[in-house]
Amino acid sequence: MTTGFDRDAQDFARGARCVVVLPEQGGSSRDVAARLDETAGLAAAIGVVVADKVSFRIRERRPSTLLGSGQVEMLAATVAMEEADLVVFDAALTPVQQRNLEKALKAKVIDRTGLILEIFGERAATAEGRLQVELAHLDYQAGRLVRSWTHLERQRGGFGFLGGPGETQIEADRRLIRDRMAGLKKELEKVSRTRGLHRDRRQRAPWPVIALVGYTNAGKSTLFNRLTGAAVMAEDLLFATLDPTLRQISLPGIDKVILSDTVGFVSELPTQLVAAFKATLEEVVSADLLIHVRDIAHPDTMAQRDDVEAVLRDIGVDETTPRIEAWNKLDLLAEEERIELLGEAARRDNVVAVSALDGEGVPTLLETIAKLVTEGHRDYHIELDAGDGAGAAWLHAHGDVLGQDIDGDRASYDVRMAPRDFERFGQRSG
Repeated sequence: MTTGFDRDAQDFARGARCVVVLPEQGGSSRDVAARLDETAGLAAAIGVVVADKVSFRIRERRPSTLLGSGQVEMLAATVAMEEADLVVFDAALTPVQQRNLEKALKAKVIDRTGLILEIFGERAATAEGRLQVELAHLDYQAGRLVRSWTHLERQRGGFGFLGGPGETQIEADRRLIRDRMAGLKKELEKVSRTRGLHRDRRQRAPWPVIALVGYTNAGKSTLFNRLTGAAVMAEDLLFATLDPTLRQISLPGIDKVILSDTVGFVSELPTQLVAAFKATLEEVVSADLLIHVRDIAHPDTMAQRDDVEAVLRDIGVDETTPRIEAWNKLDLLAEEERIELLGEAARRDNVVAVSALDGEGVPTLLETIAKLVTEGHRDYHIELDAGDGAGAAWLHAHGDVLGQDIDGDRASYDVRMAPRDFERFGQRSG
């Protein structure tokens, strides 16, 4: 019998049948059905067909197979009945567990980390994104005993979790993996330095940076498109956005701000990815304001919020950074739920209920953003030479000019702006 994991990865991935498995251990606040649906969505994102979704309650994690022997037998029967080529575990598997489960189930097995890395491998569109995913993949693969390092030979996206010629190169490739990881880290350091230069240039300009963050598929890219008029990929698809997108927009009373769309977070985001995407996520760390986009219609919306906040802490976002919660997908709620949610949002500070799809609540969101960005602004009286057109233009671009008067060769301006902008204007003048 030829199993799916003996075939070429490209042929295997697209259209292969898969069984999703959730090992439940007590204490989780998540909805089981929603968790299974999320993992099925992750699997569908790499083009496989989810034939079945099953959950098993486990008291303790078996070192050899994670599941108990009876559960493994039941799962093997399901895999055989569904003629599945792939089994996706919504859990972290050790190399030994992965190998033993593949033997018992007679199918390819990948865990949650491997699945997310595979998706990221297919989706990363820029050279930077590819570098980041490759580094994360190599870090993950370095400890694996069941697959060789062959992804650089592949023609498809992804990094070869779904196939490959076997285990023969593992030992020989370990040194190559370490060397390649060192090279990738150097390349990403260059990327980080370049981003730092761009960021410094923006800060000298300066324009506030607003970052959209949120759980994957919460609607960030749809909201980004709504706010900017851009055409960023926005599909009902997990991890539709990997590479950061920056656009400038104007707000009530503010000529220009920079809006950044970022990769979506997910529960149990692999540590390898958090580390590898540090350069990209620096846009979030240095942002002046965060908009946390939440899928308010999702049954696990509270748990998703906690997951996002945990990742923000992990990447070093200052807890004092101002943030707005955008409760998205109002359009998916029943009328009674929608009315109740609108009332709840109105009672809270810095919470706005929106539908990125049809635009409901977006004007209120823009006003709230402008209010937070300008919070702490002060009024200044500034005098310039009447012929200093560049200085006058700077004041109009970076502050709210409340009044102006020209008297001979002198011009005076009453301007409301951030103290840091007033300081920078002084440096410019000096």
